[in-house]
Amino acid sequence: MFRDALLAGSRILITGGGSGLGLHAATHLLRLGADVEIWGRRGAMLRAAIAQLDAIRPNAALARIVDIRDAEAVDAAVALSWSEGRPLTQLVNNAAGNFLSRTEDLSHRGFSAIANTVFHGTFHVTQALGKHWIADGSGGAVVSIIVSWVWTGAPFVVPSAMSKAGVAAMTRSLAVEWGHHGIRLSAIAPGTIPTEGANARLHPGEDPSAEPAARNPLKRVGEPEELGNLIAFLLAPGCGWLTGQLIALDGADALANGASTTKYLAWGDADWAAARDNIRSHDTRDKAQRSAVQEGPGP
Repeated sequence: MFRDALLAGSRILITGGGSGLGLHAATHLLRLGADVEIWGRRGAMLRAAIAQLDAIRPNAALARIVDIRDAEAVDAAVALSWSEGRPLTQLVNNAAGNFLSRTEDLSHRGFSAIANTVFHGTFHVTQALGKHWIADGSGGAVVSIIVSWVWTGAPFVVPSAMSKAGVAAMTRSLAVEWGHHGIRLSAIAPGTIPTEGANARLHPGEDPSAEPAARNPLKRVGEPEELGNLIAFLLAPGCGWLTGQLIALDGADALANGASTTKYLAWGDADWAAARDNIRSHDTRDKAQRSAVQEGPGP
């Protein structure tokens, strides 16, 4: 779809790049000639991701263990990229978290777990890179992954819907404020692109693709490559006049159906109890797998 080496000379940071759609994006951008830096909180997962990326283009990917909820850690990691002579040129804000819950059942801790990553963390990384780009006079480009709920709202995922709406507002606001610095910001709202983590927390006990495909106007769910293509387009040098835009990549699903989580309005107490059990079971298995692997120092 794109010419070879479209992104040669770029060094792109992808938060949450060690797994799921973040790793798919890193792979796609690497194949288009970019060097990539991926951030996450799990050293073992990042090392596995780097091995996968090195198999495509050796030594073109770097990983750092960074908790984006920690503003000081973010500033230090960004400064390290510059001090090592690998200044970042573009950013993909991909790191996120979400789970299904009735809002009245949410704990303060549960709300903060989502908001601290999606809302605060996305701002921390964007601001840290923006300060360097402004100081260098280099310009830069940011693509943030949001959700169509920023237009529709969404029941049972209120922390995510609120936080992503904040990221959408940041995108539009900084596109104006930072435009004269040559910094562009855009956002993508993907529809259903099945991944293991999202499936377990947003579709507990369900087939993650059957029902979304049936209701979609195009009668299918999305593919990771389609998201990678749109990210590449928005970051490409030939796209320099596009900024401040929020783009839905969902086969017109949000236009046709609104928020997918409205289907859970039909659930009763027993359904919610079963969903909580499914989510907790997945989280327990996930934590057990992580603890079984020696994390060690950062990659």
